[in-house]
Amino acid sequence: MMILWMCVVAVTLPVFTNQQCLTKDDSKPSTDPQARLALFRGQQEFSLAMLQTVNHMYPNQNIFFSPHSIYQAMLLSYFVAANHTEASIKKAIFLPKQQDKLSTMQAYRLEKFFQSMRLVNGSDSYELRSANRLFVSQQQKVKECMLELFKDEVQQVDFAKSAESAQVINQWVANQTKNNIKELIPEGSISETTQLILTNAAYFKGLWKSKFLKSNSRKEIFYINSSKNAFVTMMRQKGTFNHAVSEQLGAHILELPYKGDDVSMFVLLPPFASPSGITNILKRLTLKTLHEIIDEDSMIPRAVEVSIPKFEVEKSIELVQILTSFGIDMFEDTADLSSLTDATGPRVRFTDAVHKARLQVDEDGTTAAAASA
Repeated sequence: MMILWMCVVAVTLPVFTNQQCLTKDDSKPSTDPQARLALFRGQQEFSLAMLQTVNHMYPNQNIFFSPHSIYQAMLLSYFVAANHTEASIKKAIFLPKQQDKLSTMQAYRLEKFFQSMRLVNGSDSYELRSANRLFVSQQQKVKECMLELFKDEVQQVDFAKSAESAQVINQWVANQTKNNIKELIPEGSISETTQLILTNAAYFKGLWKSKFLKSNSRKEIFYINSSKNAFVTMMRQKGTFNHAVSEQLGAHILELPYKGDDVSMFVLLPPFASPSGITNILKRLTLKTLHEIIDEDSMIPRAVEVSIPKFEVEKSIELVQILTSFGIDMFEDTADLSSLTDATGPRVRFTDAVHKARLQVDEDGTTAAAASA
């Protein structure tokens, strides 16, 4: 888990006097010191809820997705929503009731600033990036204050040229994910009535702190559970890694750090004889137990013989049913998405939400990419 130690940084929001985009009085600058922490906590809670929901919907399938990417897309939806739709999204993405939209925007901009600094400073050990885009129909007039807030994210396109518009969006996603995610927007999904497509693209590439030797990799039986197995390439190494046994989760926990020690993969292994081991772990996994897992004091360095599969997986998920189950009404005919544009253009509606993610784990490290729209 990435941990950022930061000095005091001031990110100033513009003061609006003519239009009130986010609150009833945007002229009052927000200085909530807890807003960024609340946003981070909200993303963690949303991630756990998504994981449990998707696992429940697809109990017999391998699941892979990026909660971060989906959360970013939902955060954009929250910013463009108003009234009852804004309230339903705010609750679903676990933002505090007392935190107003202006404070959340400040936290969003602060996180965006830190990400830009990470990209500028760079790292020889890993690459981590995430970008948002609001593709807006040329039929719409974006409010001036929202253009100021989202000057890096707003891009107006001619959705009447459906094939060209899809190509523009898909190419942007491909560029952000280094061609790991292609064709996010399917052919025929855009028409001249399309008014807005909110998009996130995320990418990660990290090298293991302790690489697996390719000479040690070989085809072996991988036990999915006590009654199912598959023949896969297994990577092996012996070394000292942080390890713990959680009675609360009913699982062995192993931390595999990437170079730089800022980011790690955590492997949760259920008992071999349990046919529903993963499901049981997810039911018990809460924000509290998650924090206990990533707490350095809870893990003990010890000699471990590691054996994990070498694999590559790509998954697509339709999000409408999942997000609706969270109580979000943004896909309803009565949804209010009026915060981004003025009333002169056609009414803005969301009719679909898609997500695609790709993961590759090999002897050198991990490459992961995801996109949501």
